[in-house]
Amino acid sequence: MARFCSSCGAALPENANNCPQCGKAQSAGAGAAPAPATAAAQTGGLADNVAGLLAYVTIIPAIIFLVLEPYNKNRFIRFHAFQCIFFGVALIVIHIALMFIPIIGAVISLLVSLAAFALWIVLLVKAYGGHMFKLPVIGDMAEKQANAI
Repeated sequence: MARFCSSCGAALPENANNCPQCGKAQSAGAGAAPAPATAAAQTGGLADNVAGLLAYVTIIPAIIFLVLEPYNKNRFIRFHAFQCIFFGVALIVIHIALMFIPIIGAVISLLVSLAAFALWIVLLVKAYGGHMFKLPVIGDMAEKQANAI
């Protein structure tokens, strides 16, 4: 099973004692290390999983996490912040496009909103659980942006 750095979320080579990306010492455990962010991992004053969850509350905390110093260095938090922003922009674009379809557009827009709400709950739960749950297209874009720094 893959191992990840508890500090920056980078993939660790087999039997690595230190992260090759950030240099932080890793616990020597048998088998796999914890996921990129666990309840024990902290960046700044917040646990990584809490910061990941808060990034999904609205686009504003996501932008703040991308700007503030301790949080913008953490790959896990950057991933969730970018995914939140891209998800919000995609929903806005879909709703604007549906405005131009008479009657049926409003019904489809309502269904899209309900599906987006359910997906938002899943994203909150996954982020709080320390998982980097990727949406099909948006997740790849967010991962690319999170790895860019």
